[in-house]
Amino acid sequence: MSRLLIVFILLFVAGCSEQQQYIENGLVYCSEGNPETFNPQLTVSGTAIDATSKQLYNRLIQIDPQSGELSPELAVAWNISSDGLRYRFSLRQQVQFHHTDYFSPTRAFNADDVLFSFNRWLLRSHPFYQVGGGRYPFFQSINLDHTNVKLHKLNDYQVEFELLEPRANFLAEIATDFAVILSKEYGFQQLTAGTPEALDSQPIGTGPFKLRDYVRNQYIRYDRHEQYWGENAKLDQLVYDITQAAASRVVKLIGGDCDVAALPQLSELGHIQGYDDLALDVMPGLNVAYWAFNTTRAPFDNPQVRQALSLAVDKKRILQAIYHNTAVVGKGMLPPISWAYDPDLPERAYNPALATRLLENADVGALTIDIWAMPVARIYNPDAIDTAKLIKQDLAKIGINATIHSYDWSRFLAQLESRDYDSVLIGWSADNLDPDNFFSPLLTCTALEYGSNRSQWCNEEFDQLIVAARDAQDPQQRQRLYSQLEYQLQQHTPLVPIAHASRILGRKRHWHGRILHTSGGIDFTTVGREPL
Repeated sequence: MSRLLIVFILLFVAGCSEQQQYIENGLVYCSEGNPETFNPQLTVSGTAIDATSKQLYNRLIQIDPQSGELSPELAVAWNISSDGLRYRFSLRQQVQFHHTDYFSPTRAFNADDVLFSFNRWLLRSHPFYQVGGGRYPFFQSINLDHTNVKLHKLNDYQVEFELLEPRANFLAEIATDFAVILSKEYGFQQLTAGTPEALDSQPIGTGPFKLRDYVRNQYIRYDRHEQYWGENAKLDQLVYDITQAAASRVVKLIGGDCDVAALPQLSELGHIQGYDDLALDVMPGLNVAYWAFNTTRAPFDNPQVRQALSLAVDKKRILQAIYHNTAVVGKGMLPPISWAYDPDLPERAYNPALATRLLENADVGALTIDIWAMPVARIYNPDAIDTAKLIKQDLAKIGINATIHSYDWSRFLAQLESRDYDSVLIGWSADNLDPDNFFSPLLTCTALEYGSNRSQWCNEEFDQLIVAARDAQDPQQRQRLYSQLEYQLQQHTPLVPIAHASRILGRKRHWHGRILHTSGGIDFTTVGREPL
């Protein structure tokens, strides 16, 4: 054997050993797509939330994954004034921000970081408000801004929110995956350097992991945050292997190239269960998949036409073919596990004959429709393109010709902003347990203004009912109001709820720890390998 060949082999083995060492001390998660940002404030995309919120950041308070109750995170305690207008938080001390190759903090977390993080989206005068376009879709869609919320620093470790009027779900709103705490020091460092956008692309948080590097369409690598204030993550490293095809993720899981796989093909669940070293995590989902109509465009501005289209869709066939019966039919926006769910809400059953009569009464003539379908699997819909194909077949039965459009995920989101579509298949995964999370971000006139209202539907009476339901203090009264919202939604039909899906992950059996939560993004903080 030549000396050159021996050197090549030694270099090859050394390279393999280094990569293997990286993987041996960590976990590889096969994710479904690229995050469009590393700052959850700027998006409502589940792909971005899964990659960022619980890995990189903390919030003032969190939703306990076991009980569903609110619990301390960066705030150790809070109290509410008797009139429900002031929320005072005492902050955790000696919390360290990430130390990375691109930032070394000089101080610990304090009240200045809270004001910096919240005022970024509350105040138009904030130096970072317009960075990224001034769009904060979750907060803007639920009408949280400087006109109804003000934030005060009482001292270095106490802050107070002042509300214009009581909000029954205010604590739930700031426990969401979007309400992350950023570093003011890092932000102003980037502002001084003339690169303020780095705050959102090269993240600094206080969370259990910190960003190591990111290569689009390939991977995201995180290292454990060694100075984390809570119990340290069990993983030294966490790798997101970006694998957009569901079949490829399953193959990688079976072959050992990834330890956990997002959104496995539901047709492969039985196959995965046939391997002794693989397991499935399954839990009911706080989500909804829906088909939204562009109600600003004729004839979809006619409620009778929208009702006809909703009756033309065989949801049960979709549940069998797409979800393999791992979901329940969407009668309304709220899934059965929501405390405000109304079991008596009638189901709008498949009825093509009635759909045909409604279209004849609406006198729309020959109807064509474009259906935009997500190119990536999401928890609420594992295959939007195939769902669109089934809907296309259903529509053909009543004489409607449908054309399906899809793009890569980043372009799909950008195209949605143009609002140049007839209809879109999309959905929503709740990030807190409050039922308002299914209404304000998706169906209000404010949400229409900021882009998360995909049906482009604005109804002032419906908005008023949402506000009444959100702000009512009595839970039973709130439940009655959400039932009224569901009934009104069926009458107006700006969108068609299709399914509430179970949350499913495939994993190697030797990994333990809870990754899926009832609401919000995934979390690898407590995940570790069983001892050999």
